[in-house]
Amino acid sequence: MSNSTIAVLLLALGGFLIGGVYATWKSVKFLAVVLGIGALLAIGGAIAWLA
Repeated sequence: MSNSTIAVLLLALGGFLIGGVYATWKSVKFLAVVLGIGALLAIGGAIAWLA
């Protein structure tokens, strides 16, 4: 796999997790926070991978 492919996959994972945060925020705030942290890590990993 090329570097850009991995970065795109990590960004897609981050977007998916952000959608999970949006969907769970009103019902289970703890899970939404955990998903948000995972999304930040995935997006940060994609940015670090491209750098």
